[in-house]
Amino acid sequence: MRILGVDPGLTRCGLGVIDSGPARTASLVAVDVLRTPSADSVDVRLGALAEAFDQWLDTYRPDVVSIERVFARNDVSTIMGTAQVSGLTMGLAARRGLPVAMHTPSEVKAAVTGSGRADKKQMTHMVTRILRLQSPPKPADAADALALAICHLWRGAGAATSTPGPSKDLLARQATTRQGSGLTRAQQQWAAALRGARK
Repeated sequence: MRILGVDPGLTRCGLGVIDSGPARTASLVAVDVLRTPSADSVDVRLGALAEAFDQWLDTYRPDVVSIERVFARNDVSTIMGTAQVSGLTMGLAARRGLPVAMHTPSEVKAAVTGSGRADKKQMTHMVTRILRLQSPPKPADAADALALAICHLWRGAGAATSTPGPSKDLLARQATTRQGSGLTRAQQQWAAALRGARK
């Protein structure tokens, strides 16, 4: 299974791709942080992130996308940007029929370090160790994206089926009758709408 982890953010959006191996081991495929200038308007920034995220989906063809679940905080402007990017990546993945998994920060910390209260340093150390990297992924958004992918591999991989092969769009998923539990309710509604549009 290939998993794309997303640490959503409007200024910095972490993306990390891992492949699963025997005994639920993981290996690094790619990691990066997408950045948008704060001086640009929100629509332009979201457009740039959408284009870059689409390129990642084309290049790495993940089987599932694991995204950090957004929680309300006191900083409304920050949480709004994070929620917008989270929704954007969810929608782009769903458009291709890819299962989307949401994991809370404490769930990710517990999966990767054994403690739901681990700090950034502990998280980065464990991600480096789990993926057998020569040096820690930087910045923290990169490590967080990889941690989200690892969390899904270890805790959520049984919750969604994936579509093998080069084609991972929704219609291909339907054609192979592999949607079932691998699609969320929203994806099932999208599939039904597409079927209706084709009649």
